[in-house]
Amino acid sequence: MATTKIAKFNDAISTSTNSSGVEDFEFGKSGYDVDRTNGSSAWFAYFNIVCLIAGTGMLGLPLALKKGGWAGLVMLILAWWMSSYTGVIMQACMYKGKNRRLSSFKEIATESFGAIGGWVSFFFTTWIYIGTPILYLVLAASNLNQLCEGTAGEIGTLAWTIIWCVVVGIPYIFAKSLNNVAWTSFMGLFAVMVTILITIVLAGIDAHNHTGSHKDDIIWEGFPVALATMSFSFGANVVYPNIEGSMKNPKRWPIVLVGAMCLCAVMYIAISVCGYYIYGTDVVSPIYNSVPPGPARIVAIVLITINSVVSAPILLISFALDVEDMLNISVERFGKTKEFLVRAALRSSIMVFVAAVGILIPFFDLLMSLLGAFANCAIVFVFPVLFYWRLTGFRNKPIYELAWNFLIILVGLVGLIFGTKTAIEDLIAAFSDGYDYKI
Repeated sequence: MATTKIAKFNDAISTSTNSSGVEDFEFGKSGYDVDRTNGSSAWFAYFNIVCLIAGTGMLGLPLALKKGGWAGLVMLILAWWMSSYTGVIMQACMYKGKNRRLSSFKEIATESFGAIGGWVSFFFTTWIYIGTPILYLVLAASNLNQLCEGTAGEIGTLAWTIIWCVVVGIPYIFAKSLNNVAWTSFMGLFAVMVTILITIVLAGIDAHNHTGSHKDDIIWEGFPVALATMSFSFGANVVYPNIEGSMKNPKRWPIVLVGAMCLCAVMYIAISVCGYYIYGTDVVSPIYNSVPPGPARIVAIVLITINSVVSAPILLISFALDVEDMLNISVERFGKTKEFLVRAALRSSIMVFVAAVGILIPFFDLLMSLLGAFANCAIVFVFPVLFYWRLTGFRNKPIYELAWNFLIILVGLVGLIFGTKTAIEDLIAAFSDGYDYKI
């Protein structure tokens, strides 16, 4: 089955390439490709993709099943297949530039739909670059306040949010770039896998206490917001051009991507089925808050907190570098001292914005739903197909592929429109009910 899917993905790229008049294109051809002399192996690319995808998104998947019922598993599997496909066809889009390889999501969008398309994509990617760190800091603040419960450290999520923003802000403001981050990726993957293992084991031990938990087969109105959480969990399209560009043998991209997606899907299905099967409608997000308290759960919370804190600066610096490049903030233009001051002022402003939103919206699960619905549904499902059509042609596609493409866009739009609507309504309801920062 997996081999058949990979073959179909490879056929999709071959079809798009052959039908667009560049049959003789070769990876590595001068003018079209990046220098891959010192490129990384397929295993390194595989590792990077897994590290990027298998993150905190999995913490909300059992709650996504609660909102959509057992039928949400179908949506989870569909999101896995669709995100794998869109990740593969993005490679076909990367090599459709005018005598050059398109090296970023924004460049692909600009090549497809002009400057307006580029700025629209930048707007949505900004939600990910800024929204995800906000999500991380909200989670870290909530975790620390929870770990310090009953001690002098229980100072409230507001205070912890400010503290974590300062901790993250220092390296963010003073580090001009973040070149060597392999150790943080490894730490993130290690934290996620250990957390999954701890949660499944503790939930299994606790299963006899929840034998009567209620589970729904299907909840239609909950599908869009469940899809939003799932799309957040599979969303890494914005960085695929960077990873593919670093590979020594880019022809292996479809196999590497699909393989990484399969591993992530196995972990996601395991944690979501375990959480919902045992706790049913009582399951909460993050999932580790559903299992019994104890040293093991504390380890899981600490690991996820560390992962969140070390991951936030990576996304923030990536966003800042894009903005600084657009504004031409450079040493050549301003001089070394003035360049640092301008850059520090810009990044400080971004950090203040992140802190303000994190303080005003301290709801991890609702933030994940909103971010997944508004940004990831568009970037993971809708935009890649539109780019693919625009850059490789529409009429040259077989009918079954066009049908699959239309289904992907439909699913993405449902998640985008109705998922965003539901997430906003849930946020309004949460504020109406009130919340306590325990200052």
